[in-house]
Amino acid sequence: MKTTRLLLSALFAVLLASCAQPPVPQDHFYRMEAPMPAGSLAKTPLAGTLEVARLQADGLTAGRPIVYSDAANPLEANEYHYHFWTDTPTVMLRDELVSYLRNAGAAKTVITPEMRLEPDFVLTGRIKRMEQIRGTVPKVLISLELALRDRREDRLVLVKTYRMEGETPGPGVAAAVGAMNAGAAEIFARFVADLAAL
Repeated sequence: MKTTRLLLSALFAVLLASCAQPPVPQDHFYRMEAPMPAGSLAKTPLAGTLEVARLQADGLTAGRPIVYSDAANPLEANEYHYHFWTDTPTVMLRDELVSYLRNAGAAKTVITPEMRLEPDFVLTGRIKRMEQIRGTVPKVLISLELALRDRREDRLVLVKTYRMEGETPGPGVAAAVGAMNAGAAEIFARFVADLAAL
Protein backbone atom coordinates (compact mmCIF):
# COMPACT_ATOMS: atom_id res chain seq x y z
CA MET A 1 0.00 0.00 0.00
CA LYS A 2 2.78 2.35 0.97
CA THR A 3 4.61 1.56 -2.27
CA THR A 4 1.46 2.23 -4.30
CA ARG A 5 1.01 5.64 -2.67
CA LEU A 6 4.63 6.48 -3.31
CA LEU A 7 4.33 5.45 -6.97
CA LEU A 8 1.09 7.43 -7.38
CA SER A 9 2.70 10.49 -5.77
CA ALA A 10 5.71 10.20 -8.07
CA LEU A 11 3.46 9.76 -11.11
CA PHE A 12 1.37 12.78 -10.07
CA ALA A 13 4.54 14.87 -9.64
CA VAL A 14 5.78 13.87 -13.11
CA LEU A 15 2.38 14.67 -14.68
CA LEU A 16 2.23 18.01 -12.90
CA ALA A 17 5.75 18.91 -14.03
CA SER A 18 4.92 18.03 -17.64
CA CYS A 19 1.96 20.42 -17.55
CA ALA A 20 4.06 23.37 -16.38
CA GLN A 21 4.45 26.11 -18.99
CA PRO A 22 7.71 27.89 -19.72
CA PRO A 23 7.74 31.53 -18.66
CA VAL A 24 5.99 33.93 -21.04
CA PRO A 25 8.53 35.87 -23.16
CA GLN A 26 8.91 39.48 -22.08
CA ASP A 27 7.99 42.32 -24.44
CA HIS A 28 10.83 44.70 -25.35
CA PHE A 29 10.23 48.33 -26.38
CA TYR A 30 12.67 50.55 -28.30
CA ARG A 31 12.89 54.29 -28.89
CA MET A 32 13.94 56.09 -32.05
CA GLU A 33 16.66 58.56 -31.01
CA ALA A 34 18.69 59.74 -33.98
CA PRO A 35 21.92 61.55 -33.08
CA MET A 36 21.53 65.31 -33.60
CA PRO A 37 23.81 67.41 -35.85
CA ALA A 38 26.99 68.83 -34.35
CA GLY A 39 25.94 72.39 -35.18
CA SER A 40 23.55 74.45 -37.24
CA LEU A 41 23.98 75.70 -40.78
CA ALA A 42 25.66 79.06 -41.32
CA LYS A 43 22.71 80.20 -43.46
CA THR A 44 19.11 79.00 -43.02
CA PRO A 45 18.07 77.42 -46.35
CA LEU A 46 14.31 77.90 -45.83
CA ALA A 47 13.38 81.44 -44.83
CA GLY A 48 9.96 80.68 -43.39
CA THR A 49 7.95 78.09 -41.50
CA LEU A 50 8.45 74.45 -42.45
CA GLU A 51 5.71 71.96 -41.57
CA VAL A 52 6.78 68.31 -41.38
CA ALA A 53 3.79 66.03 -42.00
CA ARG A 54 3.38 62.58 -40.48
CA LEU A 55 5.25 60.10 -42.66
CA GLN A 56 3.44 57.41 -44.63
CA ALA A 57 4.38 53.72 -44.78
CA ASP A 58 2.98 50.37 -45.86
CA GLY A 59 1.00 48.34 -43.34
CA LEU A 60 3.88 46.24 -42.02
CA THR A 61 6.37 49.10 -41.70
CA ALA A 62 3.75 51.41 -40.15
CA GLY A 63 3.13 49.02 -37.25
CA ARG A 64 4.86 48.98 -33.88
CA PRO A 65 6.50 45.52 -34.17
CA ILE A 66 10.05 45.76 -35.50
CA VAL A 67 10.31 44.44 -39.06
CA TYR A 68 13.01 42.07 -40.26
CA SER A 69 13.90 40.04 -43.32
CA ASP A 70 16.41 37.27 -43.89
CA ALA A 71 19.31 37.85 -46.29
CA ALA A 72 18.59 34.44 -47.85
CA ASN A 73 14.99 35.46 -48.62
CA PRO A 74 15.00 39.27 -49.08
CA LEU A 75 11.51 39.53 -50.59
CA GLU A 76 9.83 38.14 -47.46
CA ALA A 77 9.29 40.59 -44.60
CA ASN A 78 8.36 39.53 -41.06
CA GLU A 79 7.75 41.21 -37.73
CA TYR A 80 9.01 40.28 -34.28
CA HIS A 81 6.45 39.11 -31.72
CA TYR A 82 8.12 40.56 -28.62
CA HIS A 83 10.14 43.54 -29.96
CA PHE A 84 8.23 46.79 -30.49
CA TRP A 85 8.81 50.48 -31.14
CA THR A 86 7.43 52.73 -28.38
CA ASP A 87 5.28 54.43 -31.06
CA THR A 88 4.66 53.86 -34.75
CA PRO A 89 7.70 54.51 -37.00
CA THR A 90 5.65 57.06 -38.99
CA VAL A 91 5.38 59.25 -35.88
CA MET A 92 8.76 58.51 -34.28
CA LEU A 93 10.78 59.10 -37.45
CA ARG A 94 8.83 62.31 -38.18
CA ASP A 95 9.46 63.60 -34.65
CA GLU A 96 13.18 62.83 -34.91
CA LEU A 97 13.31 64.57 -38.29
CA VAL A 98 11.64 67.66 -36.78
CA SER A 99 14.21 67.76 -33.95
CA TYR A 100 17.07 67.26 -36.40
CA LEU A 101 15.88 70.04 -38.73
CA ARG A 102 15.44 72.43 -35.79
CA ASN A 103 18.93 71.68 -34.47
CA ALA A 104 20.45 72.02 -37.94
CA GLY A 105 18.76 75.39 -38.53
CA ALA A 106 17.17 74.14 -41.76
CA ALA A 107 14.27 76.61 -41.55
CA LYS A 108 13.32 79.69 -39.58
CA THR A 109 10.71 77.59 -37.74
CA VAL A 110 9.99 73.85 -37.94
CA ILE A 111 6.52 72.68 -36.87
CA THR A 112 4.13 69.72 -37.11
CA PRO A 113 0.51 69.87 -38.37
CA GLU A 114 -0.78 69.59 -34.79
CA MET A 115 0.34 73.19 -34.21
CA ARG A 116 -2.28 74.36 -36.75
CA LEU A 117 -0.21 77.21 -38.20
CA GLU A 118 0.03 78.26 -41.86
CA PRO A 119 3.40 77.02 -43.11
CA ASP A 120 5.44 78.43 -45.99
CA PHE A 121 6.88 75.00 -46.82
CA VAL A 122 5.51 71.47 -46.35
CA LEU A 123 7.68 68.38 -46.08
CA THR A 124 5.98 65.04 -46.72
CA GLY A 125 7.55 61.64 -46.81
CA ARG A 126 7.18 57.91 -47.06
CA ILE A 127 9.11 55.20 -45.24
CA LYS A 128 9.77 52.74 -48.04
CA ARG A 129 11.78 50.31 -45.89
CA MET A 130 12.95 50.26 -42.29
CA GLU A 131 14.07 46.82 -41.19
CA GLN A 132 16.72 44.55 -39.78
CA ILE A 133 18.31 42.16 -42.27
CA ARG A 134 19.30 38.94 -40.54
CA GLY A 135 22.11 36.88 -42.01
CA THR A 136 25.80 36.03 -41.73
CA VAL A 137 26.50 39.76 -41.65
CA PRO A 138 23.60 41.44 -39.79
CA LYS A 139 22.47 44.74 -41.33
CA VAL A 140 19.74 47.36 -41.29
CA LEU A 141 18.10 49.07 -44.23
CA ILE A 142 16.26 52.39 -44.22
CA SER A 143 14.78 53.92 -47.36
CA LEU A 144 12.96 57.23 -47.00
CA GLU A 145 11.34 59.33 -49.73
CA LEU A 146 11.08 63.05 -48.89
CA ALA A 147 9.26 65.75 -50.85
CA LEU A 148 9.49 69.48 -50.09
CA ARG A 149 6.82 71.83 -51.43
CA ASP A 150 6.82 75.64 -51.39
CA ARG A 151 3.22 76.58 -50.57
CA ARG A 152 3.75 80.27 -51.37
CA GLU A 153 4.69 79.56 -54.98
CA ASP A 154 2.80 76.24 -55.20
CA ARG A 155 5.82 74.37 -56.54
CA LEU A 156 7.79 71.25 -55.75
CA VAL A 157 11.23 72.23 -54.47
CA LEU A 158 12.79 68.83 -53.90
CA VAL A 159 11.80 65.17 -54.10
CA LYS A 160 14.34 62.44 -53.44
CA THR A 161 14.65 58.93 -52.04
CA TYR A 162 17.39 58.49 -49.44
CA ARG A 163 18.68 55.00 -48.71
CA MET A 164 21.04 53.76 -46.02
CA GLU A 165 22.17 50.18 -45.58
CA GLY A 166 24.74 49.37 -42.95
CA GLU A 167 26.12 46.59 -40.80
CA THR A 168 25.11 46.27 -37.16
CA PRO A 169 27.57 45.62 -34.32
CA GLY A 170 25.75 42.37 -33.49
CA PRO A 171 22.86 40.12 -34.51
CA GLY A 172 20.37 41.24 -31.83
CA VAL A 173 17.41 43.57 -32.13
CA ALA A 174 18.97 46.18 -29.81
CA ALA A 175 22.02 46.38 -32.10
CA ALA A 176 19.72 46.81 -35.11
CA VAL A 177 17.79 49.61 -33.38
CA GLY A 178 21.06 51.43 -32.63
CA ALA A 179 22.08 51.11 -36.28
CA MET A 180 18.65 52.37 -37.42
CA ASN A 181 19.03 55.45 -35.20
CA ALA A 182 22.45 56.17 -36.73
CA GLY A 183 21.09 55.47 -40.22
CA ALA A 184 18.19 57.87 -39.74
CA ALA A 185 20.64 60.61 -38.70
CA GLU A 186 22.74 59.90 -41.81
CA ILE A 187 19.67 60.29 -44.04
CA PHE A 188 18.63 63.48 -42.24
CA ALA A 189 22.15 64.92 -42.72
CA ARG A 190 22.02 64.18 -46.46
CA PHE A 191 18.61 65.86 -46.69
CA VAL A 192 19.88 68.96 -44.86
CA ALA A 193 22.90 69.06 -47.21
CA ASP A 194 20.49 68.99 -50.18
CA LEU A 195 18.52 71.86 -48.62
CA ALA A 196 21.70 73.87 -48.13
CA ALA A 197 22.55 73.35 -51.81
CA LEU A 198 19.21 74.79 -53.06
